[in-house]
Amino acid sequence: MTERLIGDRYRLATILGQGGMGQVWTAYDQRLDRRVAVKLLRPDKVAGPGSVADELRRRFVRECRVTAQVDHPGLVTVHDAGSDGDELYLVMQYVEGTDLADHLAGRHPYPWTWAVSVIAQLCSVLSAVHAVPIVHRDLKPRNVMVRPDGTVLVLDLGVASVMDTDTTRLTSTGSPIGSPAYMAPEQAMGGAVGPHTDLYALGVVLYELLSGNVPFAGSTALGVLHRHLYEAPLPVRPSRPDVPQQLEALLLRLLAKDPQDRPGSAQEVYAALAPLLPHRGSGAPAGELDPTRPFLRPQAPWPDRATVIPPRPATPPTRPDVPAAVEEAKKLLDQGLLAQAVDILGGILPAAAEQHGEHSAVVRSLRKQYAATLMDDGQFRRALPELRRLAEEFPAGDPRALRFRYDAAQCLEQLGEPAAALAEYRSLLPLFENHYANPDPGLPLEVRRRIAHLLLSLGDRPAAHDTLSRLLFDAERLHGPAHPFPAEVRRTLHWLSQVR
Repeated sequence: MTERLIGDRYRLATILGQGGMGQVWTAYDQRLDRRVAVKLLRPDKVAGPGSVADELRRRFVRECRVTAQVDHPGLVTVHDAGSDGDELYLVMQYVEGTDLADHLAGRHPYPWTWAVSVIAQLCSVLSAVHAVPIVHRDLKPRNVMVRPDGTVLVLDLGVASVMDTDTTRLTSTGSPIGSPAYMAPEQAMGGAVGPHTDLYALGVVLYELLSGNVPFAGSTALGVLHRHLYEAPLPVRPSRPDVPQQLEALLLRLLAKDPQDRPGSAQEVYAALAPLLPHRGSGAPAGELDPTRPFLRPQAPWPDRATVIPPRPATPPTRPDVPAAVEEAKKLLDQGLLAQAVDILGGILPAAAEQHGEHSAVVRSLRKQYAATLMDDGQFRRALPELRRLAEEFPAGDPRALRFRYDAAQCLEQLGEPAAALAEYRSLLPLFENHYANPDPGLPLEVRRRIAHLLLSLGDRPAAHDTLSRLLFDAERLHGPAHPFPAEVRRTLHWLSQVR
Protein backbone atom coordinates (compact mmCIF):
# COMPACT_ATOMS: atom_id res chain seq x y z
CA MET A 1 0.00 0.00 0.00
CA THR A 2 1.22 3.49 -0.79
CA GLU A 3 0.78 6.47 1.48
CA ARG A 4 -0.92 8.46 -1.23
CA LEU A 5 -4.37 9.81 -0.47
CA ILE A 6 -6.59 10.79 -3.43
CA GLY A 7 -9.20 13.46 -2.91
CA ASP A 8 -8.35 13.52 0.83
CA ARG A 9 -10.31 10.27 1.13
CA TYR A 10 -9.11 7.33 -0.99
CA ARG A 11 -5.82 5.68 0.00
CA LEU A 12 -4.18 3.83 -2.90
CA ALA A 13 -3.21 0.22 -2.26
CA THR A 14 -2.11 -1.87 -5.26
CA ILE A 15 -2.19 -1.24 -8.98
CA LEU A 16 -4.63 -3.42 -10.95
CA GLY A 17 -3.74 -2.36 -14.46
CA GLN A 18 -2.83 0.48 -16.75
CA GLY A 19 -3.45 1.57 -20.32
CA GLY A 20 -3.24 4.53 -22.64
CA MET A 21 -5.56 6.68 -20.54
CA GLY A 22 -4.19 5.94 -17.07
CA GLN A 23 -4.05 3.48 -14.18
CA VAL A 24 -6.55 1.54 -12.07
CA TRP A 25 -5.77 0.93 -8.38
CA THR A 26 -7.33 -0.86 -5.49
CA ALA A 27 -7.86 1.66 -2.73
CA TYR A 28 -9.61 2.16 0.59
CA ASP A 29 -12.31 4.69 1.25
CA GLN A 30 -11.14 6.20 4.52
CA ARG A 31 -14.53 7.71 5.29
CA LEU A 32 -16.73 4.62 4.80
CA ASP A 33 -14.06 1.97 5.46
CA ARG A 34 -14.58 0.03 2.24
CA ARG A 35 -12.46 -1.21 -0.61
CA VAL A 36 -12.89 0.62 -3.91
CA ALA A 37 -11.24 0.84 -7.33
CA VAL A 38 -9.76 4.19 -8.36
CA LYS A 39 -9.03 5.12 -11.96
CA LEU A 40 -6.43 7.86 -12.43
CA LEU A 41 -5.98 9.82 -15.64
CA ARG A 42 -2.25 9.93 -16.37
CA PRO A 43 -0.86 13.42 -15.65
CA ASP A 44 1.41 13.38 -18.72
CA LYS A 45 -1.71 12.97 -20.87
CA VAL A 46 -3.39 16.10 -19.52
CA ALA A 47 -0.53 18.34 -18.35
CA GLY A 48 0.12 21.61 -20.10
CA PRO A 49 -2.03 23.82 -22.31
CA GLY A 50 -3.60 22.82 -25.58
CA SER A 51 -6.86 21.64 -27.08
CA VAL A 52 -5.90 17.96 -26.84
CA ALA A 53 -5.37 18.15 -23.07
CA ASP A 54 -8.60 20.05 -22.64
CA GLU A 55 -10.44 17.50 -24.75
CA LEU A 56 -9.03 14.63 -22.70
CA ARG A 57 -10.23 16.32 -19.54
CA ARG A 58 -13.66 16.91 -21.05
CA ARG A 59 -13.88 13.32 -22.19
CA PHE A 60 -12.96 12.00 -18.74
CA VAL A 61 -15.63 14.15 -17.07
CA ARG A 62 -18.15 12.98 -19.68
CA GLU A 63 -17.18 9.37 -19.01
CA CYS A 64 -17.77 9.76 -15.27
CA ARG A 65 -21.08 11.57 -15.65
CA VAL A 66 -22.62 9.34 -18.28
CA THR A 67 -21.43 6.07 -16.74
CA ALA A 68 -23.06 7.12 -13.50
CA GLN A 69 -26.41 7.49 -15.32
CA VAL A 70 -26.60 3.80 -16.21
CA ASP A 71 -28.39 1.74 -13.57
CA HIS A 72 -27.73 -1.95 -14.21
CA PRO A 73 -26.35 -4.77 -12.02
CA GLY A 74 -24.02 -5.79 -14.85
CA LEU A 75 -22.02 -2.54 -14.58
CA VAL A 76 -19.71 -1.27 -11.87
CA THR A 77 -21.20 1.34 -9.57
CA VAL A 78 -19.63 4.79 -9.81
CA HIS A 79 -19.07 6.20 -6.31
CA ASP A 80 -17.20 9.45 -6.86
CA ALA A 81 -15.21 11.53 -9.33
CA GLY A 82 -13.03 14.61 -9.11
CA SER A 83 -9.54 16.02 -9.47
CA ASP A 84 -6.45 15.74 -7.29
CA GLY A 85 -3.71 18.13 -8.30
CA ASP A 86 -3.06 17.58 -11.99
CA GLU A 87 -4.80 14.20 -12.02
CA LEU A 88 -8.43 13.29 -12.56
CA TYR A 89 -9.91 10.34 -10.71
CA LEU A 90 -12.96 8.09 -10.89
CA VAL A 91 -13.92 5.96 -7.88
CA MET A 92 -15.77 2.73 -8.61
CA GLN A 93 -17.05 -0.38 -6.89
CA TYR A 94 -14.37 -2.99 -6.26
CA VAL A 95 -15.29 -6.33 -7.86
CA GLU A 96 -14.09 -9.80 -6.88
CA GLY A 97 -13.78 -12.58 -9.44
CA THR A 98 -11.75 -13.27 -12.56
CA ASP A 99 -11.79 -11.63 -15.95
CA LEU A 100 -13.38 -13.52 -18.81
CA ALA A 101 -10.06 -14.00 -20.63
CA ASP A 102 -8.61 -15.90 -17.67
CA HIS A 103 -11.89 -17.75 -17.17
CA LEU A 104 -11.72 -18.94 -20.79
CA ALA A 105 -8.02 -19.84 -20.59
CA GLY A 106 -8.64 -22.19 -17.66
CA ARG A 107 -11.36 -24.18 -19.43
CA HIS A 108 -10.97 -25.73 -22.88
CA PRO A 109 -13.27 -26.31 -24.52
CA TYR A 110 -15.50 -23.69 -22.94
CA PRO A 111 -18.99 -25.24 -22.54
CA TRP A 112 -21.33 -23.72 -25.08
CA THR A 113 -24.00 -23.30 -22.38
CA TRP A 114 -21.51 -21.15 -20.48
CA ALA A 115 -20.85 -19.08 -23.60
CA VAL A 116 -24.59 -18.53 -24.11
CA SER A 117 -24.98 -17.53 -20.45
CA VAL A 118 -22.12 -15.01 -20.66
CA ILE A 119 -23.33 -13.44 -23.91
CA ALA A 120 -26.94 -13.24 -22.68
CA GLN A 121 -25.81 -11.33 -19.60
CA LEU A 122 -23.72 -9.02 -21.77
CA CYS A 123 -26.81 -8.41 -23.91
CA SER A 124 -28.64 -7.27 -20.80
CA VAL A 125 -25.83 -4.82 -20.02
CA LEU A 126 -25.60 -3.52 -23.59
CA SER A 127 -29.36 -3.00 -23.73
CA ALA A 128 -29.10 -0.59 -20.78
CA VAL A 129 -25.90 1.05 -22.05
CA HIS A 130 -27.24 1.65 -25.56
CA ALA A 131 -30.41 3.21 -24.17
CA VAL A 132 -28.46 6.13 -22.61
CA PRO A 133 -27.04 6.12 -25.37
CA ILE A 134 -23.45 4.97 -24.90
CA VAL A 135 -21.36 2.88 -27.28
CA HIS A 136 -18.73 0.87 -25.41
CA ARG A 137 -16.31 0.69 -28.40
CA ASP A 138 -13.92 -1.74 -26.70
CA LEU A 139 -15.89 -4.78 -25.52
CA LYS A 140 -13.50 -7.72 -25.01
CA PRO A 141 -12.87 -10.49 -22.43
CA ARG A 142 -10.39 -8.38 -20.46
CA ASN A 143 -13.17 -5.83 -19.89
CA VAL A 144 -15.58 -8.48 -18.55
CA MET A 145 -15.49 -9.97 -15.05
CA VAL A 146 -17.05 -13.26 -13.94
CA ARG A 147 -17.97 -12.95 -10.27
CA PRO A 148 -18.06 -15.79 -7.74
CA ASP A 149 -21.86 -16.01 -8.00
CA GLY A 150 -21.61 -16.50 -11.78
CA THR A 151 -22.83 -13.04 -12.75
CA VAL A 152 -21.00 -11.15 -15.47
CA LEU A 153 -19.92 -7.55 -15.00
CA VAL A 154 -18.62 -5.06 -17.56
CA LEU A 155 -15.77 -3.36 -15.76
CA ASP A 156 -14.76 -0.42 -17.90
CA LEU A 157 -16.62 2.06 -20.00
CA GLY A 158 -13.35 4.01 -20.14
CA VAL A 159 -13.30 4.42 -23.92
CA ALA A 160 -17.04 4.74 -24.25
CA SER A 161 -18.52 8.08 -25.15
CA VAL A 162 -21.98 9.33 -25.89
CA MET A 163 -21.82 8.03 -29.46
CA ASP A 164 -19.12 10.66 -30.10
CA THR A 165 -17.51 9.96 -33.47
CA ASP A 166 -15.06 12.77 -32.76
CA THR A 167 -13.35 10.54 -30.18
CA THR A 168 -11.11 9.25 -32.95
CA ARG A 169 -9.39 12.62 -32.99
CA LEU A 170 -7.97 12.01 -29.53
CA THR A 171 -5.49 9.31 -30.52
CA SER A 172 -1.99 10.34 -31.52
CA THR A 173 -2.24 8.58 -34.88
CA GLY A 174 -5.83 9.34 -35.73
CA SER A 175 -6.65 5.64 -35.36
CA PRO A 176 -10.04 4.63 -33.96
CA ILE A 177 -10.28 3.72 -30.29
CA GLY A 178 -10.63 0.01 -29.57
CA SER A 179 -8.81 -3.33 -29.76
CA PRO A 180 -8.16 -4.52 -33.35
CA ALA A 181 -9.13 -8.16 -32.67
CA TYR A 182 -12.63 -7.05 -31.58
CA MET A 183 -13.12 -4.03 -33.85
CA ALA A 184 -16.06 -3.80 -36.25
CA PRO A 185 -15.30 -2.90 -39.90
CA GLU A 186 -17.02 0.49 -39.67
CA GLN A 187 -15.02 1.34 -36.53
CA ALA A 188 -11.79 0.26 -38.22
CA MET A 189 -12.57 2.63 -41.10
CA GLY A 190 -13.09 5.57 -38.76
CA GLY A 191 -16.81 5.79 -39.54
CA ALA A 192 -19.63 6.66 -37.16
CA VAL A 193 -20.21 3.92 -34.60
CA GLY A 194 -23.41 2.82 -32.90
CA PRO A 195 -24.95 -0.11 -31.02
CA HIS A 196 -24.27 -2.32 -34.07
CA THR A 197 -20.54 -1.77 -33.42
CA ASP A 198 -20.78 -3.29 -29.96
CA LEU A 199 -22.84 -6.19 -31.35
CA TYR A 200 -19.98 -7.04 -33.70
CA ALA A 201 -17.54 -7.09 -30.76
CA LEU A 202 -20.05 -9.25 -28.90
CA GLY A 203 -19.91 -11.68 -31.82
CA VAL A 204 -16.10 -11.76 -31.64
CA VAL A 205 -16.29 -12.56 -27.92
CA LEU A 206 -18.84 -15.34 -28.58
CA TYR A 207 -16.63 -16.77 -31.35
CA GLU A 208 -13.65 -16.78 -29.00
CA LEU A 209 -15.59 -18.53 -26.24
CA LEU A 210 -16.76 -21.26 -28.63
CA SER A 211 -13.56 -21.80 -30.59
CA GLY A 212 -10.83 -20.69 -28.20
CA ASN A 213 -9.55 -18.08 -30.69
CA VAL A 214 -10.67 -14.76 -32.13
CA PRO A 215 -11.99 -15.06 -35.72
CA PHE A 216 -9.29 -12.80 -37.18
CA ALA A 217 -5.70 -12.64 -35.96
CA GLY A 218 -2.46 -11.33 -37.45
CA SER A 219 1.02 -10.04 -36.75
CA THR A 220 0.04 -6.37 -37.19
CA ALA A 221 -2.99 -4.28 -36.26
CA LEU A 222 -3.44 -3.24 -39.89
CA GLY A 223 -3.42 -6.88 -41.00
CA VAL A 224 -6.06 -7.79 -38.43
CA LEU A 225 -8.29 -4.87 -39.46
CA HIS A 226 -7.89 -5.82 -43.12
CA ARG A 227 -9.19 -9.32 -42.32
CA HIS A 228 -12.15 -7.85 -40.43
CA LEU A 229 -12.99 -5.86 -43.53
CA TYR A 230 -12.60 -8.53 -46.20
CA GLU A 231 -12.50 -12.09 -44.82
CA ALA A 232 -15.40 -14.25 -43.71
CA PRO A 233 -15.08 -16.00 -40.34
CA LEU A 234 -14.65 -19.76 -40.38
CA PRO A 235 -17.65 -21.68 -38.96
CA VAL A 236 -17.15 -23.14 -35.48
CA ARG A 237 -19.30 -26.26 -35.81
CA PRO A 238 -16.74 -28.34 -37.77
CA SER A 239 -14.47 -28.25 -34.69
CA ARG A 240 -17.33 -27.98 -32.15
CA PRO A 241 -20.19 -30.18 -33.40
CA ASP A 242 -21.89 -29.87 -29.99
CA VAL A 243 -22.59 -26.19 -30.68
CA PRO A 244 -26.25 -25.80 -31.74
CA GLN A 245 -26.79 -24.77 -35.35
CA GLN A 246 -28.98 -21.82 -34.33
CA LEU A 247 -26.17 -20.50 -32.11
CA GLU A 248 -23.69 -20.57 -34.99
CA ALA A 249 -26.25 -18.85 -37.26
CA LEU A 250 -26.63 -16.04 -34.69
CA LEU A 251 -22.83 -15.81 -34.37
CA LEU A 252 -22.40 -15.29 -38.12
CA ARG A 253 -25.10 -12.59 -38.11
CA LEU A 254 -23.27 -10.75 -35.33
CA LEU A 255 -20.07 -10.87 -37.42
CA ALA A 256 -21.69 -9.49 -40.58
CA LYS A 257 -19.52 -6.87 -42.33
CA ASP A 258 -22.51 -4.62 -43.04
CA PRO A 259 -24.03 -3.21 -39.81
CA GLN A 260 -27.48 -3.46 -41.38
CA ASP A 261 -27.08 -7.26 -41.64
CA ARG A 262 -26.47 -7.68 -37.91
CA PRO A 263 -29.25 -8.10 -35.33
CA GLY A 264 -31.12 -4.89 -34.70
CA SER A 265 -30.40 -4.62 -30.97
CA ALA A 266 -28.96 -6.36 -27.94
CA GLN A 267 -32.50 -7.30 -26.99
CA GLU A 268 -32.93 -9.10 -30.30
CA VAL A 269 -29.75 -11.08 -29.63
CA TYR A 270 -31.02 -11.93 -26.16
CA ALA A 271 -34.31 -13.18 -27.60
CA ALA A 272 -32.40 -15.46 -29.97
CA LEU A 273 -30.30 -16.82 -27.09
CA ALA A 274 -33.21 -17.32 -24.68
CA PRO A 275 -34.23 -20.81 -25.94
CA LEU A 276 -30.63 -21.99 -25.46
CA LEU A 277 -30.23 -20.74 -21.89
CA PRO A 278 -30.17 -23.27 -19.03
CA HIS A 279 -33.49 -23.77 -17.27
CA ARG A 280 -34.47 -24.51 -13.69
CA GLY A 281 -33.58 -28.06 -12.75
CA SER A 282 -31.22 -28.56 -15.72
CA GLY A 283 -28.26 -29.31 -13.44
CA ALA A 284 -26.28 -27.95 -10.51
CA PRO A 285 -23.56 -25.36 -11.11
CA ALA A 286 -20.29 -27.00 -12.12
CA GLY A 287 -18.03 -24.67 -10.18
CA GLU A 288 -17.63 -21.47 -8.20
CA LEU A 289 -17.40 -19.28 -11.29
CA ASP A 290 -20.14 -20.92 -13.34
CA PRO A 291 -21.87 -18.28 -15.50
CA THR A 292 -25.00 -20.47 -15.87
CA ARG A 293 -25.81 -20.01 -12.17
CA PRO A 294 -27.79 -16.75 -12.53
CA PHE A 295 -30.18 -18.40 -14.97
CA LEU A 296 -32.74 -19.90 -12.67
CA ARG A 297 -34.66 -17.15 -14.45
CA PRO A 298 -32.60 -15.42 -17.17
CA GLN A 299 -31.59 -11.85 -16.43
CA ALA A 300 -33.55 -10.43 -19.32
CA PRO A 301 -33.23 -6.73 -20.22
CA TRP A 302 -36.29 -4.63 -19.51
CA PRO A 303 -38.71 -5.03 -22.44
CA ASP A 304 -38.93 -1.31 -23.26
CA ARG A 305 -35.38 -0.35 -22.32
CA ALA A 306 -34.21 0.23 -25.90
CA THR A 307 -36.81 2.91 -26.52
CA VAL A 308 -37.41 4.38 -23.07
CA ILE A 309 -37.11 8.15 -22.83
CA PRO A 310 -35.79 9.47 -19.52
CA PRO A 311 -38.58 11.17 -17.57
CA ARG A 312 -38.75 14.94 -17.55
CA PRO A 313 -38.20 16.64 -14.22
CA ALA A 314 -41.15 16.80 -11.89
CA THR A 315 -43.48 19.77 -12.29
CA PRO A 316 -42.21 22.65 -10.17
CA PRO A 317 -44.38 24.55 -7.71
CA THR A 318 -46.99 26.92 -9.12
CA ARG A 319 -45.57 30.10 -10.66
CA PRO A 320 -41.92 29.72 -9.61
CA ASP A 321 -39.55 32.66 -9.73
CA VAL A 322 -38.26 32.16 -13.29
CA PRO A 323 -35.42 34.75 -13.14
CA ALA A 324 -34.16 33.28 -9.86
CA ALA A 325 -34.29 29.75 -11.27
CA VAL A 326 -32.38 30.85 -14.37
CA GLU A 327 -29.71 32.47 -12.20
CA GLU A 328 -29.41 29.28 -10.13
CA ALA A 329 -29.06 27.20 -13.32
CA LYS A 330 -26.26 29.48 -14.53
CA LYS A 331 -24.38 29.00 -11.24
CA LEU A 332 -24.73 25.23 -11.53
CA LEU A 333 -23.47 25.33 -15.11
CA ASP A 334 -20.45 27.37 -14.03
CA GLN A 335 -19.70 24.62 -11.49
CA GLY A 336 -20.12 21.88 -14.10
CA LEU A 337 -23.22 20.44 -12.37
CA LEU A 338 -25.11 19.76 -15.59
CA ALA A 339 -27.63 17.24 -14.28
CA GLN A 340 -28.96 19.72 -11.69
CA ALA A 341 -29.03 22.53 -14.25
CA VAL A 342 -30.99 20.30 -16.65
CA ASP A 343 -33.60 19.63 -13.97
CA ILE A 344 -34.02 23.33 -13.17
CA LEU A 345 -34.21 24.48 -16.81
CA GLY A 346 -36.62 21.71 -17.80
CA GLY A 347 -38.73 22.31 -14.72
CA ILE A 348 -39.23 26.05 -15.25
CA LEU A 349 -40.06 25.87 -18.97
CA PRO A 350 -43.82 25.23 -18.44
CA ALA A 351 -44.08 28.11 -15.96
CA ALA A 352 -42.12 30.44 -18.25
CA ALA A 353 -44.39 29.52 -21.18
CA GLU A 354 -47.44 30.27 -19.05
CA GLN A 355 -46.09 33.62 -17.90
CA HIS A 356 -44.51 34.89 -21.12
CA GLY A 357 -46.07 32.83 -23.92
CA GLU A 358 -44.88 29.64 -25.64
CA HIS A 359 -43.27 31.56 -28.52
CA SER A 360 -41.81 34.44 -26.49
CA ALA A 361 -38.15 35.39 -26.62
CA VAL A 362 -37.80 34.42 -22.94
CA VAL A 363 -39.05 30.87 -23.52
CA ARG A 364 -37.03 30.54 -26.71
CA SER A 365 -33.86 31.53 -24.84
CA LEU A 366 -34.65 29.07 -22.03
CA ARG A 367 -35.35 26.27 -24.47
CA LYS A 368 -32.08 26.98 -26.29
CA GLN A 369 -30.12 26.79 -23.03
CA TYR A 370 -32.01 23.65 -22.01
CA ALA A 371 -31.24 21.89 -25.30
CA ALA A 372 -27.58 22.92 -25.19
CA THR A 373 -27.24 21.65 -21.61
CA LEU A 374 -28.90 18.36 -22.51
CA MET A 375 -26.37 17.91 -25.32
CA ASP A 376 -23.46 18.78 -23.03
CA ASP A 377 -24.79 16.20 -20.56
CA GLY A 378 -25.00 13.53 -23.27
CA GLN A 379 -28.82 13.37 -23.18
CA PHE A 380 -29.27 13.50 -26.95
CA ARG A 381 -32.62 11.73 -26.97
CA ARG A 382 -34.14 14.47 -24.83
CA ALA A 383 -32.33 17.27 -26.69
CA LEU A 384 -33.57 16.22 -30.14
CA PRO A 385 -37.27 17.26 -29.81
CA GLU A 386 -36.28 20.54 -28.17
CA LEU A 387 -33.96 21.39 -31.07
CA ARG A 388 -36.60 20.51 -33.64
CA ARG A 389 -39.11 22.71 -31.85
CA LEU A 390 -36.60 25.57 -31.81
CA ALA A 391 -35.94 25.18 -35.54
CA GLU A 392 -39.66 25.50 -36.25
CA GLU A 393 -39.69 28.88 -34.51
CA PHE A 394 -37.88 30.48 -37.49
CA PRO A 395 -38.32 30.56 -41.28
CA ALA A 396 -36.76 27.58 -43.05
CA GLY A 397 -33.78 29.53 -44.40
CA ASP A 398 -33.07 31.51 -41.25
CA PRO A 399 -29.49 30.94 -40.00
CA ARG A 400 -30.82 30.21 -36.50
CA ALA A 401 -33.13 27.49 -37.82
CA LEU A 402 -30.23 25.95 -39.73
CA ARG A 403 -28.03 25.83 -36.63
CA PHE A 404 -30.76 24.11 -34.62
CA ARG A 405 -31.23 21.61 -37.44
CA TYR A 406 -27.47 21.04 -37.48
CA ASP A 407 -27.49 20.31 -33.73
CA ALA A 408 -30.46 17.98 -34.24
CA ALA A 409 -28.50 16.12 -36.93
CA GLN A 410 -25.65 15.69 -34.45
CA CYS A 411 -28.14 14.20 -31.99
CA LEU A 412 -29.31 11.72 -34.65
CA GLU A 413 -25.68 10.81 -35.29
CA GLN A 414 -25.00 10.26 -31.59
CA LEU A 415 -28.20 8.22 -31.19
CA GLY A 416 -27.01 5.68 -33.74
CA GLU A 417 -29.25 6.73 -36.63
CA PRO A 418 -26.64 7.27 -39.37
CA ALA A 419 -29.04 7.19 -42.33
CA ALA A 420 -31.29 9.89 -40.82
CA ALA A 421 -28.29 12.01 -39.81
CA LEU A 422 -26.78 11.68 -43.27
CA ALA A 423 -30.01 12.81 -44.94
CA GLU A 424 -30.23 15.86 -42.67
CA TYR A 425 -26.60 16.87 -43.21
CA ARG A 426 -27.04 16.55 -46.98
CA SER A 427 -30.12 18.75 -46.92
CA LEU A 428 -28.28 21.36 -44.82
CA LEU A 429 -25.07 21.46 -46.84
CA PRO A 430 -26.26 23.61 -49.79
CA LEU A 431 -27.89 26.02 -47.33
CA PHE A 432 -24.68 26.35 -45.30
CA GLU A 433 -22.70 26.95 -48.49
CA ASN A 434 -24.83 30.05 -49.03
CA HIS A 435 -22.81 32.85 -47.46
CA TYR A 436 -25.92 34.85 -46.55
CA ALA A 437 -27.38 31.95 -44.56
CA ASN A 438 -24.07 31.03 -42.95
CA PRO A 439 -21.20 33.48 -42.43
CA ASP A 440 -18.89 30.73 -41.07
CA PRO A 441 -16.82 29.35 -43.99
CA GLY A 442 -15.57 26.43 -41.91
CA LEU A 443 -19.00 25.00 -41.13
CA PRO A 444 -19.70 23.53 -44.60
CA LEU A 445 -16.36 21.71 -44.38
CA GLU A 446 -17.32 20.22 -41.03
CA VAL A 447 -20.68 19.09 -42.45
CA ARG A 448 -18.89 17.42 -45.35
CA ARG A 449 -16.53 15.67 -42.92
CA ARG A 450 -19.48 14.32 -40.97
CA ILE A 451 -21.12 13.17 -44.21
CA ALA A 452 -17.95 11.25 -45.14
CA HIS A 453 -17.77 9.54 -41.75
CA LEU A 454 -21.42 8.55 -41.94
CA LEU A 455 -20.86 7.12 -45.42
CA LEU A 456 -18.05 5.04 -43.94
CA SER A 457 -20.31 3.77 -41.17
CA LEU A 458 -22.92 2.77 -43.77
CA GLY A 459 -20.32 0.85 -45.77
CA ASP A 460 -20.12 3.17 -48.81
CA ARG A 461 -16.33 3.54 -48.90
CA PRO A 462 -16.08 4.79 -52.52
CA ALA A 463 -18.47 7.67 -51.84
CA ALA A 464 -16.66 8.43 -48.56
CA HIS A 465 -13.30 8.47 -50.36
CA ASP A 466 -14.61 10.82 -53.03
CA THR A 467 -16.15 13.13 -50.43
CA LEU A 468 -12.93 13.26 -48.41
CA SER A 469 -10.75 13.86 -51.48
CA ARG A 470 -12.80 16.89 -52.50
CA LEU A 471 -12.93 18.03 -48.89
CA LEU A 472 -9.14 17.89 -48.53
CA PHE A 473 -8.66 20.18 -51.53
CA ASP A 474 -11.10 22.78 -50.19
CA ALA A 475 -9.87 22.50 -46.59
CA GLU A 476 -6.23 23.10 -47.60
CA ARG A 477 -7.29 26.06 -49.68
CA LEU A 478 -9.22 27.58 -46.75
CA HIS A 479 -7.00 26.67 -43.78
CA GLY A 480 -3.64 25.78 -45.30
CA PRO A 481 -2.09 22.27 -45.41
CA ALA A 482 -0.66 22.45 -41.87
CA HIS A 483 -4.02 23.12 -40.19
CA PRO A 484 -5.36 20.27 -37.97
CA PHE A 485 -8.56 19.91 -40.00
CA PRO A 486 -6.98 19.01 -43.38
CA ALA A 487 -4.37 16.96 -41.51
CA GLU A 488 -7.15 14.83 -40.05
CA VAL A 489 -8.81 14.42 -43.45
CA ARG A 490 -5.44 13.43 -44.90
CA ARG A 491 -4.97 10.74 -42.23
CA THR A 492 -8.39 9.26 -42.95
CA LEU A 493 -7.67 9.17 -46.69
CA HIS A 494 -4.32 7.50 -46.03
CA TRP A 495 -6.08 4.88 -43.95
CA LEU A 496 -8.61 4.29 -46.71
CA SER A 497 -5.85 3.84 -49.27
CA GLN A 498 -4.28 1.11 -47.14
CA VAL A 499 -7.40 -0.97 -46.59
CA ARG A 500 -9.28 -0.48 -49.85
